[in-house]
Amino acid sequence: MNTILIVDDEKNTREGLRLSLEEEFDIYIAADIKGAMDVLKNETVDVLVTDLRIGADDGMELIDKALELPSRPVCIMMTAYGSVDTAVAAMKRGAYHFVTKPLNIDELEILIKRAISTRSLQEENAQLKKQVEKEFTVSNILGKSPAMQPVFETIEQVAPSRATVLIDGENGTGKELVVKAIHNLSGRPKSKLVTVHCAALSPQLLESELFGHERGAFTGATEKRIGRFEQADGGTLFLDEIGEIDTSTQVKLLRVLGERTIERVGGNQSIKIDVRLLAATNRDIQALVATGEFREDLFYRLNVVRITLPPLRERTEDIALLANTFLKELAEENGKPVNELSSEVMRALIAHNWPGNVRELRTAIEHGVVMSNGSKITLRHLPAVLREGSSLPASARTDAGNMPGEQFDLSRAEQQLIGEALAHTRNNKTEAAKLLGISRRTLQRKLKGNAAC
Repeated sequence: MNTILIVDDEKNTREGLRLSLEEEFDIYIAADIKGAMDVLKNETVDVLVTDLRIGADDGMELIDKALELPSRPVCIMMTAYGSVDTAVAAMKRGAYHFVTKPLNIDELEILIKRAISTRSLQEENAQLKKQVEKEFTVSNILGKSPAMQPVFETIEQVAPSRATVLIDGENGTGKELVVKAIHNLSGRPKSKLVTVHCAALSPQLLESELFGHERGAFTGATEKRIGRFEQADGGTLFLDEIGEIDTSTQVKLLRVLGERTIERVGGNQSIKIDVRLLAATNRDIQALVATGEFREDLFYRLNVVRITLPPLRERTEDIALLANTFLKELAEENGKPVNELSSEVMRALIAHNWPGNVRELRTAIEHGVVMSNGSKITLRHLPAVLREGSSLPASARTDAGNMPGEQFDLSRAEQQLIGEALAHTRNNKTEAAKLLGISRRTLQRKLKGNAAC
């Protein structure tokens, strides 16, 4: 059901329009710009119907603010002060249409339906344009390492199905990218992908966020709210940090997965939904089941297909590819001319243990881009944690007090790093050079120098 926001400082007008339109649409009302913006920022609104004069506020200003939001409603202006000049001004500000009071409800309803059709076409065109500009498929999840191949294969196999997928892995490994890839390969790419961060909400707020609530369901529930399951109807719902939800919500989620219906908080009507559910966690769900913190039956419902993302330290072959991709993206984003990572930077990146995984790598490259004044990122541009450990290969990272002095020899560290790169690439010198961030000629020179030693 489409959602309409009615904004008017006259209570009789607001309530009259609500009563007239609520059989066809989900209705929100507001008496001023502040109340209207609270709704627009927290709910998906298809059509905004606002008075020109809202007490001391200006409806034109509300339209301006509404059209700056990421999800722009179609705007209809209504006023008792109708004139050609006002109508033209409203249309120039982005209003879809203009109606005068007293309102003809039948005509307004037809106008709203036309506005919704227009919005649907606009969204479809925007989505198509976005897909043309940047097609999001498994190939956009960067990685050539053996550790990532099973991940790619599973995504491609499971995406067209309706199966629930549980994605686990350490923080920063790219679980949201897997979700986007599954959604876009699912056959539902034109429908919504709705995300809920479960750990960010209290149990009561999470329940309302997921299932919605009826007006008066609890203190402060002054309006009916459409939950995320209903918003995602026909599309995909992603529950991030699923391991953090409380047992009461787990019971209700179990029922949804079994019956494909929901009930809003404070309501007694079962609402059928068609939602593909994806869930992610950085916790050991089976350990939570063992301690009684997570329901075993819900775990089995979620764990139809499982995708475990490897940490970056287990896919070092991908570091150069990721780093250079981030460099290009972040240099453009920050308007910087930097386009190269020095060989010492690449050595430091490969040697680092990456407890924050791909997210930490991206942050490190962004730090380097911001701190660089030229075309190349050097070691001094990296965060301190990378600079401090840059002279040691990963295999030499033990307690510094127990290290023999020769392990601090830069040439030995370089020899070992080159050897590791050649081993990773099965002695392919071109690929090894790319991995190290140097030219093939430089690699050849270093190999000859090492042989001479």
